[in-house]
Amino acid sequence: MPEVACSAIADLNLETARVSAEQFGFSKSYSDVDTMIAEVKPEIIDITTPPQTHFEMIRKASKSGAIIQCQKPFCTSLEEAREAVAFANASNIKVSIHENFRYQPWHRKIKKLLDSSVLGEVYQATFRLRPGDGQGPDAYLSRQPYFQKMEQFLVRETAIHQIDLFRYFFGEPTGVFANLKRLNPTIAGEDAGVILFDFPMGIRALFDGNRLVDHKAENARRTMGELMIEGSKACLRLDGDARIWIRRHGSVVEEEQHFDWHDNLFAGDCVYATCRAFLDHIVNGDPLENSAEDYLRNQEIEEIVYQSNDQKRWLALQ
Repeated sequence: MPEVACSAIADLNLETARVSAEQFGFSKSYSDVDTMIAEVKPEIIDITTPPQTHFEMIRKASKSGAIIQCQKPFCTSLEEAREAVAFANASNIKVSIHENFRYQPWHRKIKKLLDSSVLGEVYQATFRLRPGDGQGPDAYLSRQPYFQKMEQFLVRETAIHQIDLFRYFFGEPTGVFANLKRLNPTIAGEDAGVILFDFPMGIRALFDGNRLVDHKAENARRTMGELMIEGSKACLRLDGDARIWIRRHGSVVEEEQHFDWHDNLFAGDCVYATCRAFLDHIVNGDPLENSAEDYLRNQEIEEIVYQSNDQKRWLALQ
């Protein structure tokens, strides 16, 4: 992005920081965040550290007055996330959460189709998460080994994306029911389950997740699964290769909905798109869709999902 200069990078391991700086074109590398902030005085700070460090990193970053982008899961709990947002607001610091699934190009296209009312009255939606990476004792070790130790896994790490997407598509849910389970005994948390969401206007949305099973796709991580949205005029289907299909009511023919996207890096280069939107907000004043304050709602819903599973009943969302 031509508006941005990569000023500095910090890592507890200075050699790691130096390697990353060389790889990505950062001018300086540090092993201490406080020193980096004091010397560089950055305008933007991207926090890519683990959740248990987020609150402290926001406190450190606030000293520079920088605008912050922070990875998810955001903080270690909903309570701590609320404290971090309250601190940022009191310090007049803007924080955005790097929630990139809504910036995947197929989801942007689906949102436009929903807004065009091509489906008519929307009745229900189903997303089947099937990345197929959760089998056996070596599950997740090659990419994100800390997944094995997360006591809350499927919802906190993965389904949180779909919670955000369902909100992006349909608005705020009014209630949830969840049934979660652990299939792989190697890991600490749940890796399969279903979550049913109620939305206004009678829309119901189902998240059906199973990390052990894959789906038909050239790359199982591209869409992570398959989506169906059903309405009075037509049904929409997102397949594992990121193709969008619409079948009109009464027809047996699916029509492909073409849109521009690039098969670059992760999921249609949604990381770039997320950062681009963040920068467009800073430079041009464009709306910020994933502020930390708004992201708290995703985490509040996540907490109710776990409560629903524990209590084995439907729970209303306030």
